[in-house]
Amino acid sequence: MRGIFSCGVLNAFGKAGFDPFDLYIGVSAGACNLASHIAGQNERNLYIFEHYSTTPHFINFLKFLKGGHLIDLDWLWDITIKEYRLDLDTIFSRQNKEFIIVVTSVETGEPVYLKPDKGTLEHYLKVSSALPVFYRENLFVNNDRMTDGGIADSIPVIEAYRRGARDIMVVRSRHTDHISDNTFMTFMGSLALKDCPSLVNAMKNRADAYKKAIQFIHHPPDDVKIMEVIPPKTFETRRLTRNIDILLKDFELGREIGFQAISTYSSSHMN
Repeated sequence: MRGIFSCGVLNAFGKAGFDPFDLYIGVSAGACNLASHIAGQNERNLYIFEHYSTTPHFINFLKFLKGGHLIDLDWLWDITIKEYRLDLDTIFSRQNKEFIIVVTSVETGEPVYLKPDKGTLEHYLKVSSALPVFYRENLFVNNDRMTDGGIADSIPVIEAYRRGARDIMVVRSRHTDHISDNTFMTFMGSLALKDCPSLVNAMKNRADAYKKAIQFIHHPPDDVKIMEVIPPKTFETRRLTRNIDILLKDFELGREIGFQAISTYSSSHMN
């Protein structure tokens, strides 16, 4: 649910017609938010948070205790495709925009960077959002079992650099001084994913990968300019927040910082 921040940021970008980017790389909820942004569906993400993500159909602790999903992506994908589907035609008509979705290989524990087409986009977004343990179904890409991209590469700024990006904007859902601590998820994974040792190892190493990305952002190579867009410390939303008042407040924080980011970016690119 921390994706409500990037939801607000991208809403501001859409309202302002701000879109100077030629490469987008998204992970989990961030990838879903990017898809709506590229489609020009500026209100879609907030609508999903308000009308679907906060309901017990999506997050349900009782269902989880009975052996079901804690986070029911099957229900969410089915209902949003039926009632508020992505505009796939618009997304893939924008030939100058490359969109990459990050997932994690269950077999290797390594990040995989997928380039979707009309037939695969919605599935890839679901795979990238499929947090192990909380979502119990196995998902596959080309017969390989994949899961949430945030495990192996939650901030894919180094991958953007590898792909030639030298003027990079990073939108994060954590404050700049946040230190990743995945102890609980690693513990849960070690219990529930005993048949997936590489994935469990990736979960154990997630904090190190996170720190490496932060180090790259704060100390980039000489040929790189990086702008970081982050929530303030007043941002309250957590992974499973369902309080609509908190979510709407943090959406507005994202919008406010999104408009500030536009101003900062424009000022730094005047020449």
